Amino acid sequence: MDHVNTAIGWLSTNLYNYVLIYLLLGVGAYMTIRTRFVQVRLLPSMIRAIGSSRSDAEGGISSFQAFCVGLASRVGTGNIAGVSVALVLGGPGAVFWMWVVALVGMATAFVEATLAQMFKVRNADGSFRGGPAYYIQRGLGSRRWGMVFAVLLIFAFGFAFNMVQANTIGGSLAATFHVDTAWIAVGLMVITAPILYGGVRRIARVAEVILPVMALIYVGIALVIVALNITAFPEVIRQIVAGAFGLDEALAGTAGGILAALLNGVKRGLFSNEAGMGSAPNTAATATVSHPVKQGLIQSFGVFVDTIVVCTATAFIVLVSGVYTPGSEPESGGAVLTQDSISAVLGTWTTVPMALLVFVFAFSSIIGNYSYAEINLNFLGLEGQRLRILQTLVLAAVGVGTLAELDTVWMLADVAMALMATVNLVAIALLGKWAFGALRDYDAMTKRGVDDRFVGRGNPNLPGDLPGDVWDPVEDGTPAAR
Repeated sequence: MDHVNTAIGWLSTNLYNYVLIYLLLGVGAYMTIRTRFVQVRLLPSMIRAIGSSRSDAEGGISSFQAFCVGLASRVGTGNIAGVSVALVLGGPGAVFWMWVVALVGMATAFVEATLAQMFKVRNADGSFRGGPAYYIQRGLGSRRWGMVFAVLLIFAFGFAFNMVQANTIGGSLAATFHVDTAWIAVGLMVITAPILYGGVRRIARVAEVILPVMALIYVGIALVIVALNITAFPEVIRQIVAGAFGLDEALAGTAGGILAALLNGVKRGLFSNEAGMGSAPNTAATATVSHPVKQGLIQSFGVFVDTIVVCTATAFIVLVSGVYTPGSEPESGGAVLTQDSISAVLGTWTTVPMALLVFVFAFSSIIGNYSYAEINLNFLGLEGQRLRILQTLVLAAVGVGTLAELDTVWMLADVAMALMATVNLVAIALLGKWAFGALRDYDAMTKRGVDDRFVGRGNPNLPGDLPGDVWDPVEDGTPAAR
């Protein structure tokens, strides 16, 4: 096992050091410039779009439900365990680089979600499916690379990431309730199975209920802790900025300096908000909206909520608690560090509620992750009995992940994430002109004050006609997808 861990670690380090950091930040900066800072310019529109998208439209799930499924995958272990791991391995400066990844990633998330809407296809029952595999095939004309991405995503989200989520649940519940992790693994598999077998629409309904409540409770806890330690707030900000640029020699010596902060900020930021990874577009495509840009805005806002709000809340909790020690062993990171930090400030009574909250965070990610894997299995044409096989294997991965070593599952997730993101970032860079055209169309309609209907054929803002009939106009001028 040591040789396997060494090989996985070597691959992960080289992928991030020499490929993904530059690609992720470079593509994000490019998308930010080409969309004219859409993440800042249209932030009010993002909030309005979420508020006006609660109702279901015939033939699909609502835009809000798609947002919640995407948030179910984003808001999970990365927000609690991932941030703590980043702090232990990269120091407080890692938080700064998580912010940078999120801010440029909002533009990346906007583009990939808009592309998913533009190149989606209609199912026989009137619902929609899409995502990177689909826009790679239909936009770039490469079925082969679409299949490569689909396989990578199924491995990453069906297995590797769900092992991480299950591992966090196992560690947290075992430490809190002193239960054997084997029993936790069995229980987790039992409650996961009926949701997985219920399909994407059941997942959407579950996510719509639990996600807003979960996020509000956690942010509320963070605000209370920050308020109780308000005098330490300026020092926390100083530590984050100093650590990001290696300005604090003590932090640089104990936590690995600027490179450690950068690497761990990028890794944990990408794992948490998924911007550019190509995951959230899979559910973004299933939403029924009148314009692709609407869903792009909503998914972009999901990155903001995940990292700028929830991850930052975790970082402040850990840094003001006095529990965190720069340069401590990696094993001291994870959800347990966050739980201990909250307990140190608010009292030991929080241990059980926090364990339950960690469970909900991670469990929501398991069901959101599975929905991505199912969509891409459909792309490969493997449905019916093969879908049941996938569901069974995902359940097995949940059980194994609960019992596995922390280091192994995190390294495996890092490699899967890097491979997925590399393929997707290249694809959206090549297809970006379609999303930029849709944004011009949306901006023009908004400026004129007209209903933002979108047509994919004969649209002067687009570089050509979109394939398929989803965005074709109908006799009354309303797009077919509406």
